[in-house]
Amino acid sequence: MASNRHLGRIISLQSLYEYEFRSKAGDATADIDHIVAKNIIPYEKALGDTEFVYALSRGIVEKTEELDSDLTPLAPEWPISSIAAIDRNVLRIGLYELKFCHDSVPPKVAINEAVELAKAFGSENSSKFINGVLGTAFKQLGLSSDDSSDNNHGNTKKPAEADATASKEPAGEKDDSHTEGK
Repeated sequence: MASNRHLGRIISLQSLYEYEFRSKAGDATADIDHIVAKNIIPYEKALGDTEFVYALSRGIVEKTEELDSDLTPLAPEWPISSIAAIDRNVLRIGLYELKFCHDSVPPKVAINEAVELAKAFGSENSSKFINGVLGTAFKQLGLSSDDSSDNNHGNTKKPAEADATASKEPAGEKDDSHTEGK
């Protein structure tokens, strides 16, 4: 059976979001393997390669601090804790695949998949933000050549900034009562 990695990334995003939410809430029982196992069940036949989802999710959980540290200078106007949780986890998936999976996942595929996740699950401008941040990471990791700038990866504006008519607040967080990390 062929692997459906796009579906695998969706399950991983769902699992990472749940894991982060439960961990921040102080749930000591939050375990990424158990969360992934529960989330895979409805899609197991369509998914094919379940190990991809486990490996991706485990790797991101293990490297969260490193990934967040790497993401901070890529979007310096937005502390990682103020980025919407979905966007934050999409960025982690994309950066993890760029840094640690470049032998099995082409860099432009990693960016495109992250952008597609942002389009499906993020706010209106999340995909532009994700594309800009990961495009900058792509260049800084030395994965690009001089002729690879055709995808406008230099746009590191936060989703709300990418649209001139949007407010200056992070995507998905319109008031202080919904802002994470404050």
